Amino acid sequence: MTPQSNIMVVAPIDESREAELRQLLSGMNIEPGVLNPANSLVPFGRLDTLHFARFVILEDETREDLGAYGLLPASATKSLALLCDFDGSSEDFLRDLIRSAEPGLSRLFGCCRPAPSSNLYEWLKVHEVHASAAYVNWIGRTVLQIREEDALYRSLVTYLKQNAPLSSNPRQVWNDLRRYVQREQASGRLSLTSPKPTPIGWRVKNLVHCIGVPLLLVLLLPIIILYLPIFLIQLRIHEKSDPVIAPRPTKDHASALATLEDHIVTNQFSAYGNIKPGPFRRWTITAVFFAIDYTARHIYNRGFLARVVTIQFARWVFLDDHKRAFFASNYDGSLESYMGDFINRVAWGLNIVFSNGLGYPRTNWLICDGAKDELTFKDYLRRHQLPTQVWYNAAPGITACDMERNSRIRDGIERDSMSDAELQQWVQLF
Repeated sequence: MTPQSNIMVVAPIDESREAELRQLLSGMNIEPGVLNPANSLVPFGRLDTLHFARFVILEDETREDLGAYGLLPASATKSLALLCDFDGSSEDFLRDLIRSAEPGLSRLFGCCRPAPSSNLYEWLKVHEVHASAAYVNWIGRTVLQIREEDALYRSLVTYLKQNAPLSSNPRQVWNDLRRYVQREQASGRLSLTSPKPTPIGWRVKNLVHCIGVPLLLVLLLPIIILYLPIFLIQLRIHEKSDPVIAPRPTKDHASALATLEDHIVTNQFSAYGNIKPGPFRRWTITAVFFAIDYTARHIYNRGFLARVVTIQFARWVFLDDHKRAFFASNYDGSLESYMGDFINRVAWGLNIVFSNGLGYPRTNWLICDGAKDELTFKDYLRRHQLPTQVWYNAAPGITACDMERNSRIRDGIERDSMSDAELQQWVQLF
């Protein structure tokens, strides 16, 4: 199994070159929201291990909201961020990225302060910001696997349309399709590459993390129990006094976002904003991110996050000395259905995470209300959403549900035996 990794590189934009940068980013697209994967600057399509990538300008349009706490507005600095989700290690991926696009990366980040040095790899590493929590829909499912299994599915569907099964018996259909796949593989028209061995270092590190975190919590349990009543009192004080700031997004902002969405079945989401001031909210959201990262690594790593199955990759990142937070996801369906899934199925999860953001709809006991005020929540989220200037998807048109189906079909093709009940379920995948 090849595990997935991610990187995020952030650098402040040189104000005198912002217009140039925006023009360069726009030139990477065929039209707004539609990337040319073979563009001359950063041809993401050449990177065989890359699932998703984006360039997004981090610009906080809500920074004046700090005035509700009697504080001066946050910094108006704009930054360029590059985000990538990929198979394998970050070191290997970064070197592949540089080999494929060093001149283009230098030109884009050359509009930032400081501009890249002669050693682009070291410059990128210095400006890398690590995610506090990250989610992968299916750990170990590589780009190569996704593409090969999709080709398998399409080939089998075409074969079934052109060649009616000789029998309605599932076992006979299964045997017929297995023989067909063997012929296609022998001719080189289909490939089903075996997974690589899981890196020992990753396996050990993951096991230590899986066992070590619960052990640490057990050791800290007496302190947690003693602090819990104090936490609840502090929480209620903050919940009653924190202002709700969720005006309707401007028409221009909503239009700019809508232009970039729904070109294919999968979409991108980028959101950025201030964390509520004070140590209580900062420590609360830090603990929340820690919990998300643990559950995403060891529990929600096989096709779903809580009860939501449409997210392919997501990350939560602290920026600006933990004063701001950034969230990015790649999800299937429209934004309306995406938000609806969360509100209807795991509103409590939205509250736990986003209620620490400045201006969030009022919650009760951290998990109640909040996102249940649907219109206010949607206005809050849309207002904090950023236009993603450049977005790459290695498997356009293939949803997370498609990937799961395709993997199940491949598993059936490669198995030596299945029960009658298993075969009945398997043939229904087509």
